[in-house]
Amino acid sequence: MFGINTDFCIIDGPETHHLQSDYEKGIARWCPGCGDHSVLQAVQRLCAEKQLPPEKTVFVSGIGCSSRFPHYMNTYGFHGLHGRAFPVAEGVKFRRPDLHVFVVTGDGDCCSIGAGHWLHAIRYNMNLTVLLFDNQIYGMTKKQTSPTSPMGTISNTHPEGSVLPPVNPIQTTLGVSNVSFVAQTADWVPNHLYATIKAAYEHQGFSFVRISMRCPKFMAEYAKQKVSERGSVQLLLHENGIQPDEATKGMFTHQVQHDPTDINTARALAEDTEKTCLGLFYQNKNALRYDLYGAHNMGFTVEEKMAAIARKLEAFVV
Repeated sequence: MFGINTDFCIIDGPETHHLQSDYEKGIARWCPGCGDHSVLQAVQRLCAEKQLPPEKTVFVSGIGCSSRFPHYMNTYGFHGLHGRAFPVAEGVKFRRPDLHVFVVTGDGDCCSIGAGHWLHAIRYNMNLTVLLFDNQIYGMTKKQTSPTSPMGTISNTHPEGSVLPPVNPIQTTLGVSNVSFVAQTADWVPNHLYATIKAAYEHQGFSFVRISMRCPKFMAEYAKQKVSERGSVQLLLHENGIQPDEATKGMFTHQVQHDPTDINTARALAEDTEKTCLGLFYQNKNALRYDLYGAHNMGFTVEEKMAAIARKLEAFVV
């Protein structure tokens, strides 16, 4: 973690008001109807609302359909190796804490080859906004079973149907120590999608958002089922949770009041295989952050460092 002292290398450019179109770059070459398009629009909208300087915004990805994302953002980007998005993003954030860093990953990239990095990134709790695009299939390589594929999924690797229960990304994340923000949304509920990504960005720490995605090419019937069966979806609502508009609330008959500080109830909700929950499962604003400690966090004030150290000592005393 050696490099140029960030106190001297950061140069602020002239103030500019950015439109949503300023963050657009090229033509997104995902399949028509792919849920990735919805997330791209939501993120570009967020960048414009928050007026994130393109020169201070970074999107890091691994490999997969989702990982084409940095190519379509008029910001900095790093399209990395399969499963290695987290360590790259952590390195960027450690050396340049002034940057807005997003991680875009898929169910294979994150939950398979990148699983080891994923678990430790949760524990490190660095200030990253993580978007897991979960379409439950390997799409880029033309339909192989992924770690999150439902049992019975017929694919090139399981022509008679997958035989093991899938990985539950929400349940897994909630089971890691020092977890600080876990939410779930869906690409076909645009208002909820945007509100969730916005809340994740505003959280100071490792914000993990699982986005249930449609794959119209290789999981067409399953995608239709997810969109049409609204009775199997329930919204998690709370004054400190995700705040969708009234129209979105009206789409779903099942609504549950859930306090996002209650991790035990969050885990129980994540384990329920009968219902898919959309909303904020858990948030801990006081979780320890690895990027606030050490000699390399030049971008933070003395007060922020001392507050972080105080929280750390308090945790040891408890």
